[in-house]
Amino acid sequence: MKQTILRALIVVVVLLLGYLLFWPVRIDPVTWTPPTAPELSGVYAQNSELSKIERLPIDGNKPEDVAFDAEGRIYCGDDTGHIFRFKADGTKPELFAETKGRPLGLIFDHAGNLIVADAVVGLISIAPDGKPTVLANEAGGVPFRCTNDLDVAEDGTIYFTDASSKFPLTDLKADLLEHQPHGRFLAYDPRTKQTKILLNDLYFANGVAVSPDQSFVLVNETGTYRIRRYWLKGEQAGRSDIFIDNLPGFPDGVSSNGKDMFWVALVNRRDPGLDWLLPHPLLRKIVWRLPSFLQPDIKRYAFALGLDLNGKVVRNLQDPSPQCFTQIANVVEHKGKLYFGSIGERAIGRMPLPEMK
Repeated sequence: MKQTILRALIVVVVLLLGYLLFWPVRIDPVTWTPPTAPELSGVYAQNSELSKIERLPIDGNKPEDVAFDAEGRIYCGDDTGHIFRFKADGTKPELFAETKGRPLGLIFDHAGNLIVADAVVGLISIAPDGKPTVLANEAGGVPFRCTNDLDVAEDGTIYFTDASSKFPLTDLKADLLEHQPHGRFLAYDPRTKQTKILLNDLYFANGVAVSPDQSFVLVNETGTYRIRRYWLKGEQAGRSDIFIDNLPGFPDGVSSNGKDMFWVALVNRRDPGLDWLLPHPLLRKIVWRLPSFLQPDIKRYAFALGLDLNGKVVRNLQDPSPQCFTQIANVVEHKGKLYFGSIGERAIGRMPLPEMK
């Protein structure tokens, strides 16, 4: 009897090892050694500034971004394709439009249309009456798999990202574990209705923000904890460089306050387990075969940074408490207040703009 049980255990162990080591997976990881994560000290010192956020609930979930029309009304989208509109004071949210996809980034163009980066449908324009029109859903013959964030320049050009040409938004973890450069940064010209690829080979291309002087655009690379700068004017026009590197969290959205600062949403702190796995492709395949609850995942934390026009950290806002407004995906400054989108809440957030210290 004991020998039978022992044989059965050996068979189970062999099968389990065979599964963990050899079962086919959808990811093809490559080696990447991340820089050592910065400590939460100095410019990143832990604080509770974001505990002041109040929640403005919606009849939906995970409102990724926040936008404002000319009347100051507040817009956000949820994970079922709904676009909600609040009054300017943050009351009475109502259904404004439906994209039939997953709206992520939101921004108004100069004609009063709400431009939406929809992870499923593509780049969309929603007229003031709520009617959506698809502007683009592919570039260079490659369909968008995860249209993510956007901004509109003074000349009307829409700059936006396709986070991954391989994995949809529902497979975000697969893209991060594979860690290959599937992301693109693009520009849509509303006059010619043409889309141009500006940058390829980005690691989960995410937030987009045009500088106040229109000389460059920022593009977040969530997978490498950095923000890239793409030059629109000057001697470096058409080239890119690193605006800030080795952030203490995963950069999601980025926005300009139109004057002197960029707000960066860190959707989560760096994960020591993931950083340890990234140099080891085989181990990442094994982790991918494990149940999801054993894989690296987002933890509850609130984190946002303000950067000056040279990439220096000048604002550091956090909330480590269990009650925090979690998984902040975008930060937008509007008339003396900060508004927050989130992929972990059923509300958008709002708080007074903190004074400079």
